[in-house]
Amino acid sequence: MYRIKDVVHINRKALPEDTDPSFRFRYIDISAVNSFGKVAIPTEDTTFANSPSRARRLAPAGSVAVSTVRTYLRAVATVPATSEPLVFSTGFAVLEAGPQIDSRFLAYYCQSQPFIDDVVARSTGVSYPAINPSEIGNLRVTLPSLEEQRRVADFLDTETARIDELVRNRSKQATLLAERDFASLSEALIPGILTASSGEGLYPWLPAPSDDRPLVRLGYICQLQNGLTVDGKRDVTGDAVTRPYLRVANVQSGRLELDSVSEITVPRAVAQRATLRVGDVLMTEGGDLDKLGRGTVWNGELPDCLHQNHVFALRPDETILDGRYLALMTRTVHGRCYFESTGSKTTNLASTNSSKILGFPIPLPSLNSQRELISRVHKDLQATSRLRAMVERQAALLAERRQALITAAVTGQFDVSTASGRNVTEGVSA
Repeated sequence: MYRIKDVVHINRKALPEDTDPSFRFRYIDISAVNSFGKVAIPTEDTTFANSPSRARRLAPAGSVAVSTVRTYLRAVATVPATSEPLVFSTGFAVLEAGPQIDSRFLAYYCQSQPFIDDVVARSTGVSYPAINPSEIGNLRVTLPSLEEQRRVADFLDTETARIDELVRNRSKQATLLAERDFASLSEALIPGILTASSGEGLYPWLPAPSDDRPLVRLGYICQLQNGLTVDGKRDVTGDAVTRPYLRVANVQSGRLELDSVSEITVPRAVAQRATLRVGDVLMTEGGDLDKLGRGTVWNGELPDCLHQNHVFALRPDETILDGRYLALMTRTVHGRCYFESTGSKTTNLASTNSSKILGFPIPLPSLNSQRELISRVHKDLQATSRLRAMVERQAALLAERRQALITAAVTGQFDVSTASGRNVTEGVSA
């Protein structure tokens, strides 16, 4: 049994502080490495002068980059060969194989459960656990002969490639299901929108309105409630209340994320002006361009809940508009085209405002017709949701089996020269 530092070189090379400021490279941060051992290489270079101070680790092709922060995420990857220099974050330990260990075997060993367990056990910190690279060097590894290491690596190259292909297929299926939802929802609420040729006017993507489905702006059929501004200097010494409040992150397309909801203390009068009511349609002001104006119905999930000023609450006239219909409409081709074309765009973010939201025009059939459409669309969405859950479950099982196969092979639990890894994917078709 060896210590890892006896058979590998750890962080052997780094960019010195006097590096030419114009030196160009591709910077690899922690988020660019996934648990499947893949490195997402940025499409653009950066210069040393403009790079973050943690862009220092030099990693030759074939070395192994092991994340030393949030180690439970299993961010371990073989450094690919590229035409452009790669520089990794100091949040990685870069391991270069010595003469006693095969570089591919090293990469697989660093993805195995015993290695990950040891790294996690020696990590310190609660919310952002990390390990010192020297601690990784002290971990123990049992090495078979170099010939056996290469046999193991050859076996795992073949079998993990098969599993990775199955996972990619599952990812494609999930994407197609999402596209199907988008298309079927759009066509159900606005017949002809997917086949109509582009027209003219303000909304060229819309088919011509009909007498029984007039185009009506939200400002005529909804009230808009602005949320509260978070102000740490606000005086709360008088009649004040502490309430939960929704942020943009809590409002997703067609659903709410309520696992992490903040609370705020404000004067009672302020709370009364920003309290949500059952049936309100929540719409977001800013974020990624494709998420502007995403709509979700508030069903009273949290009592006396408030909303931040970056989340608008639309209160429909319930005699002519069902909030569920409006929420679905924001997810159609029309909804996305409207908010993406009217949104204000900056380098990293986009935003809309109350006047643009109130100006959003929707086809308005009768209330009974709206409810029939809602029922039909929800049935379709539930069907694809079940399929998506099945696909995601299969992908998760494949990831578990990949991990188990790597662990069993590098720890010598079976003879790879006679074994077949096909049983790990038995029952899961391509």
